[in-house]
Amino acid sequence: MKRKDLIRHLEKNGCLFLREGSNHTIYVNRVKNEVSSVPRHREIDENLSKKICKDLGIPRP
Repeated sequence: MKRKDLIRHLEKNGCLFLREGSNHTIYVNRVKNEVSSVPRHREIDENLSKKICKDLGIPRP
């Protein structure tokens, strides 16, 4: 999955950008108080994208 598609899915489901790390972007779901990091790779593995969505408490893409 492309990184930009995952970020678009996160933001569509109510997650907000929190901050930039050195190798990751941190997103937060303020409704459920969940935080997860998105690596800065062009392609993100399907299993990793499912884990990020699970960590944030949103449906899988």
